[in-house]
Amino acid sequence: MNLFATLLEHYGYILIFLFLTLEMLALPLPGEMMMSYTGLFVYEAKLNWLLSIVSAGAGALTGVTLSYAIGYRLGRPFITRYGRRVHFTEERMDKLTGWFEKYGEKLLFIAYFIPGVRHVTGYFCGITRMPYGRYALYAYSGAFFWVSLFISLGKVLGPKWEQYHSTVNRYMLVFAVASALLTVIIYLIRKYKRRAAESLLRLLTQGVYRFNSFGKVRFLLLASFAVFVLFFSLMLGVIQDFLAHEYGQFDEITFYLVSVAFGPEWQSRMNSFATLGTPKLYVLVFVLAAVWILLHSRERKLDLFFLAWVIAGGELFNEGLRLLFHRPGPVSAGVRLFDTFPSKESLISLTVCGFSAYLLLRHYRYRLIRVPIVFGVIFVCLAVGVSRIYFKVQYPSDVFAGYVFGGAWLSLHVLLLEILRKFKSNTQ
Repeated sequence: MNLFATLLEHYGYILIFLFLTLEMLALPLPGEMMMSYTGLFVYEAKLNWLLSIVSAGAGALTGVTLSYAIGYRLGRPFITRYGRRVHFTEERMDKLTGWFEKYGEKLLFIAYFIPGVRHVTGYFCGITRMPYGRYALYAYSGAFFWVSLFISLGKVLGPKWEQYHSTVNRYMLVFAVASALLTVIIYLIRKYKRRAAESLLRLLTQGVYRFNSFGKVRFLLLASFAVFVLFFSLMLGVIQDFLAHEYGQFDEITFYLVSVAFGPEWQSRMNSFATLGTPKLYVLVFVLAAVWILLHSRERKLDLFFLAWVIAGGELFNEGLRLLFHRPGPVSAGVRLFDTFPSKESLISLTVCGFSAYLLLRHYRYRLIRVPIVFGVIFVCLAVGVSRIYFKVQYPSDVFAGYVFGGAWLSLHVLLLEILRKFKSNTQ
């Protein structure tokens, strides 16, 4: 690696360009390591960040363009002549070509994160005669995203790059594999949706009839149920990872990234952000939401009851979780807080602000106000969580768990509220 670092220091952008070009032509070269070292050199002010990304992106683009051209030149005669040696017949080629023409271009974007796959996609797209415009759109955008991400990570992590390199690679590989699996699942659903629909139609007829009777509310019910299932699944994963003690490196990396992104000059602003996670804000939001319900809601008692219960019950829910997991927090300024998992501040901020915003949007007709309210809730919740990490009073995993548990609590009560609201209107 010393020789590699020396060459990079002397030849800089030229070496970056050639390295990425050759790797995209399927030479066994470690592209992620090259770009991470480039990011480290950017951190040390030996290379320019933008020029490094341009050089690496140009190299990757050159490589994937040449590989596409070679594959296009070889074409099907190459498969006909040599494919049988590796059990790759023309019939399999026809099936794979048909599938790739429908869904393959979406995999081009994520293929860069999968070692071995990114080296052959260009050749295969050329052989299968994928239109160059479609190929370039996904392959080129994926290439620049790939190089920008790894060089930027190397720049941010700096001297700790070698320590975290394997972890970052693992998370990127998991992301790529998950994206590929999602694409396959979508393909299978589209292919077999008729058969599945016929099988399920008899079972769902009665339920669908009742669901359709809900009218416009059915969208809210379906959306809230889907969000609840998502957060509930995440909640199970969070608990499993906590019990397996798998948050150590995640916490360490996040602490470091927050300290790099928000230096000492952010302390006054972080103090302001921290106040957003105090009862003063929650009381103010509760009062404003209650006044809004009294002025605009048709089911005032129901909405007020749910608003009070979501806040009070969320507090009890959080206290129960913290006592159950009983996790000691990090030591900050010689002081250690206990029972920090999940973060009370992130959970309560999401439930209070999120449910109040939902009630506001539920009874507000003008759409222009929706976007500012949604982004305002996101900003408050993120500001509260980042401030807890910045001052190291809670672990990043505590904050993340607070968002997950809070999301499950919030979406569950939105679902229950809409069901009770519909049943109440039907009985009147």
